[in-house]
Amino acid sequence: MGPRRLSILWFALAQLALVATVVAGPAPTIEELKARLMTASIGARPRLCVEIAERQLEQTDKLYTSDEFEKAQTSLQEVTAFSEMARDYAIQSHKRQKQTEIAVRAMTRRLADMLHNLPHDDQRPVKESINRLQRVCDDLLAAMFPKGAK
Repeated sequence: MGPRRLSILWFALAQLALVATVVAGPAPTIEELKARLMTASIGARPRLCVEIAERQLEQTDKLYTSDEFEKAQTSLQEVTAFSEMARDYAIQSHKRQKQTEIAVRAMTRRLADMLHNLPHDDQRPVKESINRLQRVCDDLLAAMFPKGAK
């Protein structure tokens, strides 16, 4: 395949990605996702909870960056709560356990990175959330790989 054909192929792929983005429309808001959660099947709830937690984590990071610590702590509580809900739904439905564990582990790493940029007095809530998210990961791993099962 010549360089001209390769560049045409890359251009076509880029156009296809652009069309897919436009067709998909704007991403739903956190509130819309929360509303969907109430009507979703139990198997779909872990993914929705993870998406809500991830979006809320983005918001938390922005709030901490702009020194809005009280709002950030409220947002952080939602990150933790929806991560725990994702765990509960994943274990209950036996669906998306692995994906949920991976996503929560990534959120834990992001919180650890955020922790290093916070003043010492504001680190306690983040440390508590990190501990709770680590327990979520542990619970999911225990559900996926129960002791004594062979």
